Amino acid sequence: MFRSIGPLELLIILGIVLLIFGVGRISKVGGELGKGIRAFREGLAGKGDDSQESDQDTGGKPAA
Repeated sequence: MFRSIGPLELLIILGIVLLIFGVGRISKVGGELGKGIRAFREGLAGKGDDSQESDQDTGGKPAA
């Protein structure tokens, strides 16, 4: 019943989305999505940095 979506079908879907929402709104949504992904990656990178800083504060020795 359902088959895989090919490149032609994706182009048709993209065209319909552009007609419905317009180019301006699509670019705005894309920009916001990019900012969200960037913030998520920075959050993941920052989480690892925090644990390293806490080890440096104690001299690398666990608290007793």
